[in-house]
Amino acid sequence: MSTTIIRLANLHDIAQLAKLFDAYRQFYEQAPNIALASTFIAERLNKRESVIFAAENDVKQLIGFCQIYPSFCSVAAVKIGVLYDLFVDANARKTGAGKALMLAAHEYAKNNGFARLDLSTAKTNLAAQALYESLGWVRDEVFYTYSKAF
Repeated sequence: MSTTIIRLANLHDIAQLAKLFDAYRQFYEQAPNIALASTFIAERLNKRESVIFAAENDVKQLIGFCQIYPSFCSVAAVKIGVLYDLFVDANARKTGAGKALMLAAHEYAKNNGFARLDLSTAKTNLAAQALYESLGWVRDEVFYTYSKAF
């Protein structure tokens, strides 16, 4: 049986993280671009703009990650986190890696004074929705989400 270790990602992980991040972006119908993925992940880590947890298998390969961006809720006047990215390599799904990454994110948020974590996912991503709901996440039925590209 394979063991999954969840740990904070570091600069030494950029090459492996970039491959996973590129696959994540492709899952959301973006064109492959490993250079963009590598630059983006490196900038987040170098500038400490996000926290990235990595799931590592027993042969030290990264099989998944989640990324949290610190933010704030003005209405409640509290610090929150946006769990923007969660991805597990297709070959490592159903191993518990996604759940382990989510639990690490929960623990990080609690230990760092976040009042809550927020996330969004595709309406068609039923597997992810089932995971979130099994961990106590509640779908927002009050607010709509909007975005505007520039």
